[in-house]
Amino acid sequence: MDTLLLLLLDSRSPAGGHHHSGGMEAAVGAGFVRDLGGVEQFCRGRLRTSGRVAAAFAAAACQAWLGPVAGAGAAGRPATGPSWTQAAQWQALDVEFSARTPSEAMRHASRQLGSGLRRLLRSMLPAHDLVTPWAGCGGPAPHHPLVLGAGVALAGGDATLAARAAGLGLCTSSASAAVRLLGLDPYAVQQMLARVAPDIDALALHSVGFAAGAPQSLPAHGAPGLDLLADAHATGEVRLFAS
Repeated sequence: MDTLLLLLLDSRSPAGGHHHSGGMEAAVGAGFVRDLGGVEQFCRGRLRTSGRVAAAFAAAACQAWLGPVAGAGAAGRPATGPSWTQAAQWQALDVEFSARTPSEAMRHASRQLGSGLRRLLRSMLPAHDLVTPWAGCGGPAPHHPLVLGAGVALAGGDATLAARAAGLGLCTSSASAAVRLLGLDPYAVQQMLARVAPDIDALALHSVGFAAGAPQSLPAHGAPGLDLLADAHATGEVRLFAS
């Protein structure tokens, strides 16, 4: 992994992720998560449900960008941007991801995060076309897993790394929020994330098998409880996090 990838995946990057709790604030408010053990269960549950969707779509977006139509530039990275054929594939991925995200609040959060990450990528890699793939998708911004997959490809990574980054991001955003919401020991939270790490690696290996498949064939796991909590959280009068 080179420095460009490290910069892209750094949690301190100005992509907006620190404004989102990944559903943790709503879960804490509802009393479902009260301690470190609850945070670990929450993270593992996300990996088994929405995590499978996010990881597979990130892997598919990465593989689409690395496809033979795009060509390759220096260091094995795509030379410019996607072809129109690939743009149609991204639009299909966008539609399919929306269909797998029934919560309006979660769709909005995903597009917010996607917009922030795309802005970061455009600042880091100004020569690359990060607009065309999502032109005409019908939304104000692309979904986060799709931008993440494309970004990993542009930075020299592969579909497995894109899936791993998606799974890790789901866990770290929720865990970081839990530190603030519950006053947990950050070292204990990092230890917990280390315990979850093998599950993230397993998720990545599983998800990469879908990378070259049709968008309609990607996983459609869901977590109705989190969807309901997300929509309720969006109407709350007092919120520390956007989602």
